[in-house]
Amino acid sequence: MHKRFVTIWFRHLITDWLVIRQPALSDVPFIVVAKDRGRLVITAANILAENQGVTVGMAAADAKAIIPGLQVIDDRPGQAAKLLKALGEWCIRYSPIIAIDLPDGLILDVSGCAHLWGSERAYLKEIVTRLRSKGYDVRAAMADTVGTAWAISRFGQVTPIIESVGQATALLPLPPAALRLEPTVLQRLQKLGLYQVSSFIRMPRSVLRRRFGESLLLRLGQALGQEDEVITPLQVVQPYQERLPCLEPICTATGIEIAIQRLLEMLCNRLREEGKGIRTAILKGYRIDGKIVQAAIGTNRASHSIHHLFKLFELKIAAIEPALGIELFVLEAPKVEDVPHIQEALWAGKPGLDDLGVAELLDKIGGKMGAATIHRYLPDEHHWPERSIRPALSLREKPAATWRNDKPRPTRLLTRPEPIEVSAPVPDYPPMLFRYKGKVHHIKKADGPERIEREWWLEDGDHRDYYNVEDEHGQRYWLFRLGHYAGGQGNQWFLHGFFA
Repeated sequence: MHKRFVTIWFRHLITDWLVIRQPALSDVPFIVVAKDRGRLVITAANILAENQGVTVGMAAADAKAIIPGLQVIDDRPGQAAKLLKALGEWCIRYSPIIAIDLPDGLILDVSGCAHLWGSERAYLKEIVTRLRSKGYDVRAAMADTVGTAWAISRFGQVTPIIESVGQATALLPLPPAALRLEPTVLQRLQKLGLYQVSSFIRMPRSVLRRRFGESLLLRLGQALGQEDEVITPLQVVQPYQERLPCLEPICTATGIEIAIQRLLEMLCNRLREEGKGIRTAILKGYRIDGKIVQAAIGTNRASHSIHHLFKLFELKIAAIEPALGIELFVLEAPKVEDVPHIQEALWAGKPGLDDLGVAELLDKIGGKMGAATIHRYLPDEHHWPERSIRPALSLREKPAATWRNDKPRPTRLLTRPEPIEVSAPVPDYPPMLFRYKGKVHHIKKADGPERIEREWWLEDGDHRDYYNVEDEHGQRYWLFRLGHYAGGQGNQWFLHGFFA
């Protein structure tokens, strides 16, 4: 794909932001200052102050002498980076790849994006108009390279859109500062009377390197497209992502449903061709007011079923607040897995965990009640009951050991045994009754004891004597006595599980 870039220059980033927050400042000249070696130096000035001769880098005292009623505001360290980050996240509706260009710009990789707005001119006009409507004084340009787009947005006078392979011609009338050169290099060029790029662009590279260093050749090569320039995006683009811009803002649940359906069709068709399926998916809606709303789903096994995934998102639509409208939908799948090819059977006598219907049912339950409510356990090779099971990582994980079936085990095992009060004959007779949470249970049937020793290579401690008991209501419990019978001193008894 042919590369195209847009650079946006916020000419008065900090002062515009202050005016947006304090509209009263729009009619008065003011400056933003910071301490530098014991004096106050101007870091930003609004247009009214600049028109009267105030410039960035000037001492605040000199500026006050020029404009007696000048307002002074303290600078906030790092504020420009925070503003550009927020503005960059807002601009993601125009391109998935946005980079910050400190101290006052943004870089957009718009390859393949402009056609969604009809043309490059309409696309660039939309960005500039929207940003200006928010109160920012901006200039923007589009070109094949970041360097040329940057130069035109700051110094261009003819057109903000440079046609493909036209960067060399566009750079010729511009000053050397348009190449983002270091101040020392600019001073050398000025001393030699090289006031335009055209005056040195055709010089031999060896001459330029000897007189001005490698940095000039690098910047010139980047602007002309002869050197690669890597930008660091604000957000890492997911490899599985689909975008859906809206001609008109979407405000209704029906519109959101249609958007989700279309995004799933695009993403699932792509995943199906690659033999993959979604495990987690996130839907993001970029609203007109600049806020982002989102909904996430998860599946127990990888799926590229459009119908199933739509049903999961359908449960989340009520929580999506479109406000004045959503103008861009983005669906991304941060976690995907391979989907095994399963032959569909006309008749399945014993559907199990490999059955797609089971996985989809669990996904629906997780969507309604939360994924944390669903658990699957596998046997683990330990004698001690608390260690004899472990959580499964997925539905497809196979057990490394078999379930123990030579001794009865409770359906529900407590994470920690809970202490109970017991009346029991001696020495190894089962209890006659026990009190649990204030309720007395009279035991009618009992079996045991079953002695389970601690795993001495893991920890020290007493053994346990377990009993399976049934109370007068037919409810069954798993109780144990800790250690050997202690005579008149009494023993500690615990409830460890419940039988179905």
